[in-house]
Amino acid sequence: MGSNPATGLTCRPKGPPERVSGSERFRYQSESDIGPTMKSLSRLCSRNEDERAAALEELSQGVQLRLGLDGTSSARLGKETLLHLLRLSCSCPLQEVRERAAELLRTAQERGIEVPQALASGPSAFIHVEEMLKEGPDQDILIESFLSLGRVDHLTMVMALHPSYLSCFLKAQHALLELDGPLPRHWRHYIGVMAAARHQCLYLVQQHSAGFLEAGGEESWLSGLEHAPTKLRSLQTLNKLLAHRPWLITQQHIQMRNPPDSLIVLELVFPGADPRWSLAELIHAVILMAHAHSLCSFVWGCGLNPEPDHTGGYTFQPPSPSHFTHSPAHEDGRQELVDGAMEVEVLMKRMVELQQQEEEECTQEEMVTRFERQRSESIPTAVVRAVPPDMVLHLVEDPDFRYEDFAPRGEQAPPTMRAQDYSWEDHGFSLVNRLLPDMGQFLDEKFQVVSNLTYHRMAMHEGVDTHTLRKALWNYIHCLYGIRYDDYDYGSVNVLLERSLKVFVKTMACHPEQTTARIYGAFWRHFRHSEKVHANLIVMESRLQAALLYTLRAITHYMR
Repeated sequence: MGSNPATGLTCRPKGPPERVSGSERFRYQSESDIGPTMKSLSRLCSRNEDERAAALEELSQGVQLRLGLDGTSSARLGKETLLHLLRLSCSCPLQEVRERAAELLRTAQERGIEVPQALASGPSAFIHVEEMLKEGPDQDILIESFLSLGRVDHLTMVMALHPSYLSCFLKAQHALLELDGPLPRHWRHYIGVMAAARHQCLYLVQQHSAGFLEAGGEESWLSGLEHAPTKLRSLQTLNKLLAHRPWLITQQHIQMRNPPDSLIVLELVFPGADPRWSLAELIHAVILMAHAHSLCSFVWGCGLNPEPDHTGGYTFQPPSPSHFTHSPAHEDGRQELVDGAMEVEVLMKRMVELQQQEEEECTQEEMVTRFERQRSESIPTAVVRAVPPDMVLHLVEDPDFRYEDFAPRGEQAPPTMRAQDYSWEDHGFSLVNRLLPDMGQFLDEKFQVVSNLTYHRMAMHEGVDTHTLRKALWNYIHCLYGIRYDDYDYGSVNVLLERSLKVFVKTMACHPEQTTARIYGAFWRHFRHSEKVHANLIVMESRLQAALLYTLRAITHYMR
């Protein structure tokens, strides 16, 4: 497998999935004038500057021709072309392309064409666009993403605050969705749609719907699960468990139709499913679902706005000034800023004290007690949200099945998974790499990069060792999912993670669709937004690994 997300990719501008009146299905706009314009848009991704310049000129001439500026026809410009121009004007990292697209939209408006306007002024509803620019997303990786993939989406823009992580994320996602593998490309995107719908994540549902249609998927599948093949529908039980309660997954969720003659012909099926899933297909599907679930946490946790060319991201009517969402940082009063600065100093002191106490030994019984105390702690996360749109609900089976605490107070908890008994490093990695070559390596690189990612700073302080804080975040998520490390003192979690941070982290990991700007703004009030995004990355990857461990353990036990 290649190491560059561009490997094997042909740059194709994706048409915007649009909600159709009545059935609310995704579809591409069809328009008679699409040919030359779409070819020009594709050539904008060329790595040759001269070819890009020629494509930009060709695009301009094509749009002007359709606007009747040559005097030969009346103004006409299709909706899909207008939305492509809007996307380029908002998010293309190449200045000359961005400015030309904006100019063409202004010209169209002057010719009486109703042009779309973006409903948001930046990629995140939680981070003001000026603050995003001030913290400096890496432009080189944004340009590489545009040249490789044909667009720079809001997800990429926010992740670009941490370019070393974004690089390995793009490689892993490209391998998962695009490179050779046991599942056809349109199935991969449909599994992504099913998984994102569990967390009501319209952002990812639209992204994967566009990829599904581009890969040749049948449009009817997007109007409801009943239109999808039985084999795909058989993933629903595993999908909901992976999304909400992965610790319930056991080998009983997997059935073997016939005893295998060898591992190569071993096939697994789910209850009631006639078509069989091979082990390679099953692992591929599991990773796709877990990847989408954890990415939902990041999308909601960073408050990503809809893409400007997707449903909810544009309007043909001028928006009111009150529509735009402001960053929580602008709502903080002077006293809150003072309190935030004090919180940083307290956290710094606690980190130093913990590092000095690391050599102090604690009995195994006390370590277990601290873990149990942490996992049974009551952290409220319930927030009332609007009813999910139909375009998400008709892609979800059993929508009332949601996260419940691993160990509710007063109830019998499932057995804890001891990391020493089944871990990613010793068990999961080799199983994935064995059945889906190279995928274990891609995942492991992400886990390693996010675990070791540090800039040796914290808020206004430089030269800080943040290892204990990063480890506390990672282990707290695993604790919420019932995974215990025998050699970790869970007393550190309460010392380093104050309650507002715990509320945010638990909401993002367990109920991501309930994340709000208020919850995001309540923790780490004196930290940079890039540091909060860093925390989101840790939560996302820790959640991904936890969900994978339970499923991979079940498959391992079944193979024995």
